[in-house]
Amino acid sequence: MKKRTKKKLTKNTERQEATPMTETNRDDEALQEALQEMEELVKEPEAAEQQPETPQPDPELEAAKAQAEEYLTLAQRVQADFDNFRRRNEGVRAEAFEDGRRQVAAQMLPVLDNLERALAAEAEASPLKTGVELTLKQMRAIYEKLGVKEINRQGEPFDPELEDAVLQAGPEEGEPGTVAAVLQKGYQMGGTVLRHAMVKVVAE
Repeated sequence: MKKRTKKKLTKNTERQEATPMTETNRDDEALQEALQEMEELVKEPEAAEQQPETPQPDPELEAAKAQAEEYLTLAQRVQADFDNFRRRNEGVRAEAFEDGRRQVAAQMLPVLDNLERALAAEAEASPLKTGVELTLKQMRAIYEKLGVKEINRQGEPFDPELEDAVLQAGPEEGEPGTVAAVLQKGYQMGGTVLRHAMVKVVAE
């Protein structure tokens, strides 16, 4: 009887000891789950704070920006048009100035011709001849500054862009198609012919 009683007591004691341990484990597990939930609740606001908020567009600000860009584009277009107009105007004025210089130089060519004729006719030295020489020298210097050059191509092939053939020379006067003699000098200023040279051309 004593042995059975001891065995029963031992089993009861083991059951009593096992029962408190199980309840403690359950409480620990419940506590751990509660702590995890609290940690997750704490982390969620922190994550939300770390994410940058997307700014909402301001309609008035966007409209003001669009209008400013439109005004800037318009101003740039006006500036470009003005620059083009100024360049065209400068080109027109420069061309008009050059055209005026060419006209004056062309109109003074007969005066140059007369001075050369007067100098050729006066054989003896005289104050008049000296005056003509000085005047002719001064006029040639002015023409040189203006870029006016003579067209004197005797012995070269005839060029209708530079010369007017007014007489025909015989084969004994040179190669066929060449300028045998210059009857009146021609002049050009830059790429513009002020006066074509009057020449005598050998027949081909």
